[in-house]
Amino acid sequence: MIYIAAITVGEDEVLDKAIKRFKRMIEKEGVIREWKRREFFEKPSTIRNRKRKALERKRLKKMRKIHSFKRY
Repeated sequence: MIYIAAITVGEDEVLDKAIKRFKRMIEKEGVIREWKRREFFEKPSTIRNRKRKALERKRLKKMRKIHSFKRY
């Protein structure tokens, strides 16, 4: 299913405000982030490495948080 982002502009609404509202909606839905991610082909091994590194960073952050509580 394809979802097209759309807004309804009121008769007395300024166009600049409607554009800002549209940009906020697009940003919240993550459309631009997804587009930038898919802009260039990424090899499967690169995807795996990126995910592995992200998990490692998350694990190290959690360990630092746990160790900081143990000191006090």
